[in-house]
Amino acid sequence: MAHVLPAVAVTPAIAEASKRKSRVAYFLLIPGLAWLAIFFVVPLVTLFMTSLQTESVTSPGKYVPGLQLSNYTDALAEYWPQFLRSFLYAGLATGFALLIAYPLAYFIAFKAGNWRSLMLVLVVAPSFASFLLRTYAWKTILADDGPVTSTLNSLHLLPDGRILNTGIAVVAGLTYNFLPFMVLPLYASLDKIDYRLIEAGNDLYGSPQQVFRKVTWPLSLPGVVAGTLLTFIPAAGDFINAELLGSTKDKMIGNVIQTNFIEFRDYPTASALSFALMTVILVMVLSYIRRSGTEDLV
Repeated sequence: MAHVLPAVAVTPAIAEASKRKSRVAYFLLIPGLAWLAIFFVVPLVTLFMTSLQTESVTSPGKYVPGLQLSNYTDALAEYWPQFLRSFLYAGLATGFALLIAYPLAYFIAFKAGNWRSLMLVLVVAPSFASFLLRTYAWKTILADDGPVTSTLNSLHLLPDGRILNTGIAVVAGLTYNFLPFMVLPLYASLDKIDYRLIEAGNDLYGSPQQVFRKVTWPLSLPGVVAGTLLTFIPAAGDFINAELLGSTKDKMIGNVIQTNFIEFRDYPTASALSFALMTVILVMVLSYIRRSGTEDLV
């Protein structure tokens, strides 16, 4: 009993201290929760309610609150090609960005040495310029009389003889504009790898391909997943590249949403497309994370 009494006497004090810490922790969460409520939850609920509005009978062109679920079915039935094109272009851009970014991130992490900081700055530096200006620059780079198109035409690699105003230009613009979002997570993941593990694989007579497949790639997988998500999600909703670099046949769902919001003032259709796009991307992201075995990123 002599050993139990001190523990019983201390327990209330410990419990009170624990309660105080819990209250402080919850208090510190209030600003973040308020920010999310004001700038995320409220706009999301407003968007959803707008997507269910119906056109006013007495005032054509104006919309009143309602429960018009057909807004979703009508919008998807009309604009499903743009939906599929958005995911196709975003998927291609993400794949190309991964192919370009992985060797670059690997070189920066393991081979750059004293040049590492400079190379990272060079990767991020284009983002200091306006997204719109960078996309306009690609119109000059991919112009019909530009060096890129002329070179590819001389090699007979362009079936239509041009790049600008085609899907190729849109994918190229998406890949370029979102490339830093792929490089940086990959670099962060690769930089955490203990290079002695790679050296151990070489010492155990593993070929470079085997060492990469068995050691480097699995350990860098969190960076691959993060990079592909950071690239695919904004690329799927982008409309600037398709507007400036593509033709009317290359419009993505972002262009449709923008047109319905700004030009047609068809807010229910635009909201329904926006909410459907978010839902589809959310399902795809969760499925992708689970299949890649990186649920801790959620």
